[in-house]
Formats: sequence, structure tokens, C-alpha cells
Amino acid sequence: MGQVKHQRPPYGIIAVLMIGAFIAFLNNTLLNVALPSMMADLNVGPATIQWLTTGFMLVNGILIPTTAYLIQKYSVRRLFLVAMGLFTIGTIVAGTATIFPILLIARMVQASGSAIMMPVLNNVMLISFPIEKRGAAMGVFGLILMFAPAIGPTLSGWIVEHYNWRALFHFVTPIAATVFIIGFFLLKDKKDRVEMKLDSFSLLLSSVGFGGLLFGFSNAGENGWTSVMVTIPLVLGIISIVVLILRQLRLFEPMLNFRVYKYPMFALSSAITMITNMAMFSGMLLLPIYVQSLRGISPMDSGLMLLPGALANAFMSPINGRLFDKYGGRILAIIGLSILVVTTYFFSELTFETSYTSLMILHAIRMFGISMVFMPVSTNGLNQLPRKMYPHGVAVNNTLNQVAGAIGTAVMVTIMSSRQEVYTDRMIAAAGGTVTKIAEQQIKAKAMLEGINDAFYIATIFATISLVLSFFIKRSTPADEQLSQEQDAEKVRGKLAAE
Repeated sequence: MGQVKHQRPPYGIIAVLMIGAFIAFLNNTLLNVALPSMMADLNVGPATIQWLTTGFMLVNGILIPTTAYLIQKYSVRRLFLVAMGLFTIGTIVAGTATIFPILLIARMVQASGSAIMMPVLNNVMLISFPIEKRGAAMGVFGLILMFAPAIGPTLSGWIVEHYNWRALFHFVTPIAATVFIIGFFLLKDKKDRVEMKLDSFSLLLSSVGFGGLLFGFSNAGENGWTSVMVTIPLVLGIISIVVLILRQLRLFEPMLNFRVYKYPMFALSSAITMITNMAMFSGMLLLPIYVQSLRGISPMDSGLMLLPGALANAFMSPINGRLFDKYGGRILAIIGLSILVVTTYFFSELTFETSYTSLMILHAIRMFGISMVFMPVSTNGLNQLPRKMYPHGVAVNNTLNQVAGAIGTAVMVTIMSSRQEVYTDRMIAAAGGTVTKIAEQQIKAKAMLEGINDAFYIATIFATISLVLSFFIKRSTPADEQLSQEQDAEKVRGKLAAE
């Protein structure tokens, strides 16, 4: 353990992995602004086009749980080349697709590469840096990954305004191909042959379980909680995950080791990041609806409004990493979550007169707070795991954060929609039951605003729960080191007793 801890980190490998991950992340955020022009060009409706996002999430939900097995079985070089190869092929096909089914398949091929890339990079970061330098390293990792969603919407808006939506994929293709070629020549790591078998029944349970949850929650916002498109996938998903957990606990070599939850700091960090994720998605989802649908602000200006917050999140990441190494995760999480609670509450008081500048500043402060939460909290949790459990901790974290994002989106849309209906009925009843068309439009806009405010209020409650949990964070010591220290102390006590 000591030799690994102090050897020089493989900066070349990490740099190649980070560039690959950056391109994959950038591609995800490029697509959102282009969806309306894709709908027009491919002649499909909103319910169909959203599969480009839902399908991506489903492939991630199915593949990420297998990454713990893949990381233990194969070398970083092989996994990176497969992941980047799949991503590049998917990007080329997507850029040339003329019908929606081909575009969807290409998007899912992209997702299969992206799903492998992130956990591999995360695991390399954990094993390459000693615990006292891990925060700074993860901070730089955070800067690169957060910078992609920061520039994505604005860059996408500019490309779509000046070129066809296919240019988004054509823009990424040469970069992805170059990164693949660099990785082919630069990555040289070898791995001894590992005799491990993937339990096919576990893979099936995981696919149905996490895929069902993601599919069900993704559909809930649009179709309502009572729809068979929601209830059947959710029930199947929950049953499959319960069976999956029970099976993993019995297997000698589990595909996804849920014993990571016996380490209290990991369990706590997982709960905090999931709940915070649900609160964070309120801003990502509700703010664009508010500024575009109710205030008539253009998509390009909406992207620019969110840019300072995304940049603050990105550039604070390495600073927070160094602060984490020095002071630990607890104080950062408490400050960050306090900022999140206050700013989310202010967003629950939106009016038709709230200024563009106020929205930009408030969102920037909110993202500044969020930057102090995810990396420090999750790194502190992973730090408690024994080294051999890192792949499982990373896979569990990434999978559950995907699910939390889907739950957060579904809950916020449901609250907004249901409260909007309640307010609409109330206002029409207060007006005497009959209103003119213009008055009805005004009532619906006012009701939507109140629905958005209510959803932000619920997000404030989620953030408050995370804040309370953050007071229980303690600085982690790796479990295998802790055990070694306890054994050494036991030996010393034994010697003293003998003397």
C-alpha cells in the first residue's frame, strides 16, 4: 500500500482520460438547445425527441453498475479505447443521421462510451493520489468536468444559430477521433489476466432495476404518476433492485458490492449528494422554463444568464479541492449547503418583475454554494473505503446520482404541474367561473409562476435536509489503513502487557 501511495501519479494517462471525459460531457450539454431545430428537421414531437435524453440516461443507468467489474477485469488502456471508440462512432453516425431512429441509436452508442469513461477516470484519480493530495487532484478533475456544461449551452446556441444542428456532432467528431488516436499511442498500462466472470443474472437485474427506475421517473413529469408507463417500470425497477442487492450480498465476487454502505461516511456522503442532486435539478429545470416560457427571454440569452454560475462552479472546484485537503469536507459542505438553502428559497419568491441581473447573480451564488458540496462530500465518503472497494464506490455513486437526477426532475415537474392546475382553478373560481381568453392566458401564466415557486420551495426543503446531514460528516481515514493502525496499536499493547 505504501509504495503505491507515494509513487508519481500517471499524469499522462490522467490527461488523456480527462480530455476524453471533457468531450463526452460537452456533447451532453450541447444537445439541449438544439432539440427544437431537431424536432422540426426530423418531423418528430416533444415526446419523441426527449428520448435523445432519456435513452442516454437509460444506457448510463444500465452500464455504470457494470463498471466496477470492468475496472477490475480490464486495463485502463483497453477500457479507454473501447469507450472513446464507441463514443466516436456514435458521434459520426449521429452527425449523418437523416431519420430519428438512426439518431437515437447513435446517441445510445455515444452513451455506452460515456458511461464507461467517467468511472474509469474517477477510479484512476483515487488510486493515483495519496489521501492528503486527493482533494486538490479531484478539484482539477472537477474544474475540467464543470467547464464543459458551463460553455455547452452558449456554444450550442451559437452553432445552432449559424449552422445546422448536425454541426454540433461534426464539431465533436475530429476532437474525439484525435483523443482516441493519442490514447492508442500514449496509454501503455498492462493488466495481469484476471479470472473474473460477470454474473449474467446480476446484469439483468441491474438493467431492469436501474433502467426501470430511470424510465419510470423520466416519464412521470410528462405522463403523471398513475400512468402505466410510470407505475409498471417503477414497480419492476424496485423489485429488481431489492433482488439485486440480496444477490450481491451472497456472491463471493459481486458485480456491484453494496457492502460499501457499511462504511458510515460513504453512506452519509451518498445520501447528501443524492438529496442535493434532487435540489440542484430544480434550478437546471425550472429556471429555463421560467425565463423562456414566462419572461420571453431567448434561449441564447438564457444560456448566457446561466453562464456565470456554471463558470463559478467550475473555477471554484480546484480551490475547494485544496480547502478540502486542509480543512476536510464538513465545513465546506455546511457553508455550501447553507448558501444553497438560502438561494433556493429566494428562487421560490420569483415574480414577473424579477430582473435578469438578479436572476444571474442569484444563480451564480447558488452554483458557488453547490461547488462546495459534491466533490468534497463524495471524496470524503470514498476516502473511507478500502482500496479494492473504490470501483464499487464509484459505480454506486454514479448510478445513484443518475437515479437521483431523474427523481429530482420528475418530482419538480410534477409539483409545478399539479400546483399550476390548483392555482388555475382557484383563480378562475375567484373571477366568477367565466373569463375571457386573454384573462385565461394571464391566469395560466400566473398559475405557472406560482407552481414554479412551490417547486423551488420543496427544493429548499431537500437542501435543508442535506444541510442537517452535513453536520454529521467526519474526516475519513481509509478503512484498510485504519485496520492496519488498529492492528499495530494492538501489537504495541500486547508487547507492553508481556513486559
